[in-house]
Amino acid sequence: MPHAYLILFLAVIAETIGTTALQASQQFSRLWPSVLVVISYGIAFYLLGLTLKFMPVGIVYAIWSGLGIVFIAIIGFIVFGQRLDWPAVLGLTMILTGILVIHLFSKTAGH
Repeated sequence: MPHAYLILFLAVIAETIGTTALQASQQFSRLWPSVLVVISYGIAFYLLGLTLKFMPVGIVYAIWSGLGIVFIAIIGFIVFGQRLDWPAVLGLTMILTGILVIHLFSKTAGH
């Protein structure tokens, strides 16, 4: 199972790179960030598919999308200067808490 979590984490990183490049591509008007979007998402979905051999799709997708949201919010703040208000920070905290509950307490995390 730890192997599946590593693959899933790499999928999240690839998706985060792709989403960051999507912002940098300026609606696909810049070539290299646009190429990076396609490559990163391809890698992300391939790795996401690999994790489905070991974990249920609902759990995989919850962790993948939740961590992606949090990572992109952090990158948006650091790289693009996008600010979050307290309700947004609270919501992101709840997403992370949900991921921890799934990881620490759920028996459905593995087949």
